Amino acid sequence: MALPLPSLAPPRPTGKSSSRAAFAYPCRVIDRYALPELRELFGERRRLELWLRIELLAVEALNREGVVPDEDWERIRAAATQVDPDRAREIERESQHDVLAFLRSVTERLGPEGRWLHHGLTSSDVLDTATAVVLRDASRVVEDELERLGQVTRHLALSHRSTPMVGRSHAIHAEPITFGFKAAGWYAELQRDAERLTRAREGISVGKVSGAVGTHANVSVAVERHVCESLGLRPDPAATQVVSRDRHAEIVTALAILGGTLERITTEVRHLQRTEVGEAFEPFGAGQQGSSAMPHKRNPVLAERVAGLARLLRADALVALENMPLWHERDISHSSAERFLFERAFGVAAYATRTTATILDGLEVDSDRMAANLEHSDGMVYSEALLLAMVARGADRQEAYRLVQGAARRSWSGDSSFRDEVRRDEGIARWLGAADVERAMDLEHHLAGIADTYRALGLEEAPE
Repeated sequence: MALPLPSLAPPRPTGKSSSRAAFAYPCRVIDRYALPELRELFGERRRLELWLRIELLAVEALNREGVVPDEDWERIRAAATQVDPDRAREIERESQHDVLAFLRSVTERLGPEGRWLHHGLTSSDVLDTATAVVLRDASRVVEDELERLGQVTRHLALSHRSTPMVGRSHAIHAEPITFGFKAAGWYAELQRDAERLTRAREGISVGKVSGAVGTHANVSVAVERHVCESLGLRPDPAATQVVSRDRHAEIVTALAILGGTLERITTEVRHLQRTEVGEAFEPFGAGQQGSSAMPHKRNPVLAERVAGLARLLRADALVALENMPLWHERDISHSSAERFLFERAFGVAAYATRTTATILDGLEVDSDRMAANLEHSDGMVYSEALLLAMVARGADRQEAYRLVQGAARRSWSGDSSFRDEVRRDEGIARWLGAADVERAMDLEHHLAGIADTYRALGLEEAPE
């Protein structure tokens, strides 16, 4: 008689947080930053249902091998269809072992056939295989958020491809760029983040059902293969008692690198929103208040929030790296840390990615202020072009540098503009006429090369 195994399709977003019990793991993500779909993935009931699914798949494989009699398998499948978190929690208080508590909560509802559950398995067979499913599914949640952020950033790059602004290095005016070019750089980095996360998801999508030290001494390769393939995983080809933690470190580190990208983007927004700059502003609701004391304040609170969350992701990466060197075939020094680590890292990464998309999607860009700031130094942003034009005419590079720098210095300390200083400098005039100076200080010339970046990124399309 064929009875269906419990389904474990990833939960769908519900639009609201679900309640959580305290069994085994405490809550790691506060409500303010929690995504409902991740709350479900890391929730207590789903975890126990997944453990039950693994145990039943193993018994099913043993039945196919002739180890478990058909009648025992049918009784197990018929009776072991639900988990009881309350009973498991009660037993854990006595046993101080979460997997044993779970097993007892299931087998006490069975007869003698319950002896086949966990036959030849060790706790890590269940724990690590279940963790792989959860991390794989959680990765897809982050990837979905990252895809949306990429689309928003792409639109920003296309929409502002021709919006000129000053490029800055060391926070000082450098040379002209466009705001779209800046966004295109963010877009390129986000694409690399997506690639890293996909690779890491593939790396973590492995299970192990190979026994106490990974040698398949008491459970066959066929059982492992059946469990893993049924869950959409690959068997780890060289597990010990656990799946090696380099896989987990890779995916948490990928999240930390993503956090670095998010912080890079939002830090730029924070700088552009400064009163003295005023070029771009994160969204600010009609009823939003920026300060309890100063009614005029419009603070970049979302961008600052992302910056703080990125610090958590870097800290989580360190924990994941320190979980790699376990003693011999396994100790549990990683276990306590991982009870906090994974839900927090994925929850923070997903929330920070979603928040960054919200910022960029509602970003208010002041193109007039960008143009005004570009002209603030009255042409100093073209100093390199003037230098190169003189060199092309035969001037010594160091002498040409000294002449252009001298014009800039006089402009800094006097009342005349940089353009005027260049025009009346006799040393510069030996090499460049008025038309040469104008060509060197042509904005369109400086922005023409941006097209190469757009082509390289596949951003040739017109704005939507």
